[in-house]
Amino acid sequence: MEIRDITIFLVLAEELHFGRAAARLHVSQARVSQAIAEQERRLGGALFDRSNRRRIELTPLGRQLHGELGPAYAALCEAIERARLAARGITSVLRVGMLPMNVHDLRPYWATFRARHPAWELRFSHPPFTDMFGNLRRGELDVLVAWLPVEEPDLTVGPVLFSEPRVLAVSAGHELARHTSVSLEMVSDYQHPDTDIGPAYWFESYLPARTRKGRRIERGPLVHNPNDVLTLTGLGEVVTVFPAHMARYGVRPDLTYLAVRDMGALPYALVWRTKAESGPIRALARTVRDLGPLRTGDL
Repeated sequence: MEIRDITIFLVLAEELHFGRAAARLHVSQARVSQAIAEQERRLGGALFDRSNRRRIELTPLGRQLHGELGPAYAALCEAIERARLAARGITSVLRVGMLPMNVHDLRPYWATFRARHPAWELRFSHPPFTDMFGNLRRGELDVLVAWLPVEEPDLTVGPVLFSEPRVLAVSAGHELARHTSVSLEMVSDYQHPDTDIGPAYWFESYLPARTRKGRRIERGPLVHNPNDVLTLTGLGEVVTVFPAHMARYGVRPDLTYLAVRDMGALPYALVWRTKAESGPIRALARTVRDLGPLRTGDL
């Protein structure tokens, strides 16, 4: 079985849908079907049960193959990636998850780190908008740029990179759009998106459940990624509190951003799993400490 065929099998085993697997692999659905049929012919048994037109299932043979091939394939891909990086003189990759969208604003940290450690690569991502700390705990990220406070016993909170005031995003035609600034008291009756992004106290620090005068802040639909938040806001179904940099990074014709005048600045810091602390993590934290937090005028 060739590497490409193994990849097709593993992706189909995850998606359990020929169309989605083909889209993910950037091949035709016929190519996926042909590859699986050829694998089944060579093995002498069916890998997938196709009796349900809406969803296929792994057969016992397919589950056995998936269980044995998956770890071996992952190890092979990691070995190839390490070799590719070594050929470029890269000895380590630090995976940085960004909750804020302003990775460009923070370039002084990244540039200084790279200048100090040319053999270590920084790789950035915006992880799914759910269970952010889980990404650290599962080892999918090395460091997370997250707002504070973070009070998790297994996580280390590093230096602060920046602190920002907050803005309220509303649809361009929203009745609040005639204002230049608002208070939480003014907007508490409008629906705000809800999320299962992490512990309740953590989201509470971002958007409290009640205003200072005790008024309940209305929660609306559960969202799972920033694009859904922007879409719902642009449609006028919710209003959304963001850090101030979103007024620059989230410019859209259907959105207006208003200053929120009764919320303090939101600090963002490096966070990592304590037991996974490494030389590159310590080096990035040292870089941030040496440069200090960015001032509002630098953002």
